[in-house]
Order: sequence, then C-alpha cells, then structure tokens
Amino acid sequence: MSSYFTDLAQQYIDGEWRPGTGSWDIIDFNPYDDEKLASITIATVDEVDEAYRAAARAQKKWAETNPYARRAVFEKALRLIEEREGDIAEAIIAELGGTRLKAGFELHLAKEFLREAIQLSLRPEGKILPSPVDGKENRVYRVPVGVVGVISPFNFPFLLSIKSVAPALALGNAVVLKPHQNTPIVGGSLVAKIFEDAGLPAGLLNVVITDIAEIGDAFLEHPVPKVISFTGSDKVGRHVATVCASHFKRSVLELGGNSALVVLDDADLDYAVDAAVFSRYVHQGQVCMAANRVLVDRSVAEEFTEKFVAKVRTLKAGDPRDPETVIGPVINSSQADAISSAVEQALAEGATALVHGTRTDNLVEPSVLTDLPAGSPLLQQELFGPVALLVTFDGEEEAVRLVNDTPYGLSGAVHTANIERGVGFAKRIDTGMFHVNDGTVHDEPIVPFGGEKHSGIGRLNGDTMLDSFTTTKWISVQHGRSGFPF
Repeated sequence: MSSYFTDLAQQYIDGEWRPGTGSWDIIDFNPYDDEKLASITIATVDEVDEAYRAAARAQKKWAETNPYARRAVFEKALRLIEEREGDIAEAIIAELGGTRLKAGFELHLAKEFLREAIQLSLRPEGKILPSPVDGKENRVYRVPVGVVGVISPFNFPFLLSIKSVAPALALGNAVVLKPHQNTPIVGGSLVAKIFEDAGLPAGLLNVVITDIAEIGDAFLEHPVPKVISFTGSDKVGRHVATVCASHFKRSVLELGGNSALVVLDDADLDYAVDAAVFSRYVHQGQVCMAANRVLVDRSVAEEFTEKFVAKVRTLKAGDPRDPETVIGPVINSSQADAISSAVEQALAEGATALVHGTRTDNLVEPSVLTDLPAGSPLLQQELFGPVALLVTFDGEEEAVRLVNDTPYGLSGAVHTANIERGVGFAKRIDTGMFHVNDGTVHDEPIVPFGGEKHSGIGRLNGDTMLDSFTTTKWISVQHGRSGFPF
C-alpha cells in the first residue's frame, strides 16, 4: 500500500507520470496520526491545458472504437481492483481515515459501478423518427459529448471518481480528473493507475492534482470540456454552475444534503434505531446522504431516544486501522473545528447534549443533541460530522413540514409498519431520493442518483449517465427531391 503514496505522487498527463511545475507542494497527511503520506508538486494552468488538449486528441479515436473493445478495458479494471483490494483498502484507511468497514463498503460499490460501466458501453441507441415531409428520414444519433472534467470529493474519493470517470469513458468520452486536495492518491492517481494497467489508451484519462489558489477557474473555463461533473458542497457547486453556464457548458452537480430519518408512531423502534445510527454515523457522518436530523413522533420519542442514545454510546472511536473502530477521524482540522463549533453553538442556543463527545485532534467522538429551538440554523444546514439532532413532532403533517424545511433535498427515510403509508409520506417530500423502512445512505448503479433544491442538478447512475455524458445529433436524409417555397 505504501508504494501508492511514493509511486503515484505525481500528475498523470497524456499517459505520462510526471511532477507538476507549480511553485509549491500539496502535502498528503493521514488524518488520524498526521503522518506525511506524500508530497505532490501542484499542476499549473499550463498543465491543466495540456491535460485537456491530450484528452481532446485521444477522444476522437476512442469514440470510433468498437464499444465491445472499449468494454474490455473496464472488465480488466474490475479484475485489477479485485486483485488489489487489500492494498486499496489500506490506502483508503490511511489517506482519508476511513474505517475498515467503510473501506470495504466503498470498494464494494466501486466494483458495482464498474460492472455497470461495462454494460453502459453498449447502451447508447439511435432512433429513426417519422417526418411530416414525404421522403424524409430523421436519424437521431446518441454521441459522446467529447471531454468531461470531473471534480471529486474527499469523503468517498475512490468510488466517486470512478462513478463519473468510468461511465464517461465507457460512453466514448475522454476525461480530466481533479481529485480533492486531501485525497489526491485514492481519488486521483490511483484511479489513473488502474485504468493505465487495464489498457486504456494514453490521453483518455488525465489526472491533475492542484488547487484553485494556483489555477483559479481554469479547470472550469477551459474551452475543451463540454461537461463538468462535480461532487461537493452546495457553496462550491453554485460557483461551478455559474461558471459553466457562462461558458455554455453542461454541469452535473451532486451536492450536499440535510437528510431526515423519520420515525412514525407505528415504527419498529429497535430497527429504526439501527437504521438511524448507521445513517448518521457511517464514515463519521461525512456522507452527503447522512441523516443529519432524526425526527421522532412524540408518542414514541422517549423509548426511541433511550435506545438511540444507548446504541450511540457503544460506537468505538479511535484508530481506523482497528477492525473494532466505528468512528475514525474526520478529514482535517478545519472540519473538526467546524463540528466542535456547531455543537457549542447548539448548546448556547439551549440544546441538550444527551451524548457530548470529546475531540482529540481530528478524532471527534459522537454527539447527540436534542431540544434545539425551532429556528436554529443548525436544523437548516449540513453537519458533515458525527452529530445527531433529535427532533420530536406531533403527527404526520408536522413531520412532512419539518422534513421539507431545509434548502436541501437529497435523501431521507421514513419508518412505519404500513408500507403504503410510508410511500405516501415519501411522495410528499421534496428530495431526489427517499427510502421506506431503511437508512438514508444508499447508492445503486442503475437507479437515478441526485437531489433537488440546493442538493444538485442532474442525475447519475444507469441510463441517466446517457443524459449526463452524451448528447443527441439529428441527421436528416431526404429521399427524392424536396420542395422549396422559392
């Protein structure tokens, strides 16, 4: 595993591994023990340009390649991940503080999405449509957009890079990938290495490890990419969307959330507790779909709260390399500061801490807060850390109002003994995804994934990848002679 952080601490442009030419380095740290993993000289605007130009040169031939031949690359990439799974898991644990459970979860999903990319290579279909003009044949072709820029986040970097990179490549595009500065290896150069070893032709996937302090908006504004796929915060997503729109580019935005898990009066409380604890605390709560808010009907709130708090107290925080650890470190000190500040803000507003976790460097233990005032800004925002907000409600109508009372609309869940009651509840919630009698954290390769409101624009997964990474082209053929009015 450690060789990843020495061998892959470079830029990958046009099939070549090379250092950046920037004047400073990105230092890659283990967030648990602060060990220095790698030092990477950043890419400049010139290298971003070289990466995009290389992608544009390679893409035309790739688009003309038989899709069955393209498919073979993804089959090989899947085998390589399976062969290297242990080393990749160790890299996930080291670079982003993921627990062993989380690393396994991320790798499982990454393999599932590669299996879908294998199928996606063969999915584009054309159409012949009728015309009101005699002798006219309307052909509608489904073609690659050309070059896609991908910006991936720090929380599931291996999965979320592959989730956009693999489908874009499978559909005949080339890609330039910019991983998050905190996860440059797992989210960037490791992905490039796997595809290089799988036989992907040079230039089709490029990785630039850099920072906006160096390149500004050059990654977004460059004339080559036609689509930017961004996963991250809504604040940055708004900027990405604005820049893309001003340059007539398509943006696919998978942004933050403020999901709620709702426990109705007829729920199985033991099961709901299990779902809620997982949905809030998986990967230290650093998940866009995480259940920031746990809403409980007042009639069952006392029993649910007692069981929820008891289970949270069993979650072991510590070294992510320990198989018993459930709560590892958050990604960096800024994130740890923000979480600690949020808890202190809630307490200052009058909230009660049923569990008040301590902080040691980047290791933030779980907290459970209740009695937040109705107007608390914490109920509106995304808490990217191990803090649960328990909120009671009186009846289903109030629950619907509370769930929707947020600028976000990504995921959510409801627990009830009546399935159709749950489905009816779900239909009233303004989110892109909602789950009945389950957790809030789900992602499946063929089901459309995305949010409403501030949680994003567009969808990923399955056939929605065609909408994201291809475009349509109308070619008409006039059989015989057409008539003209003059």
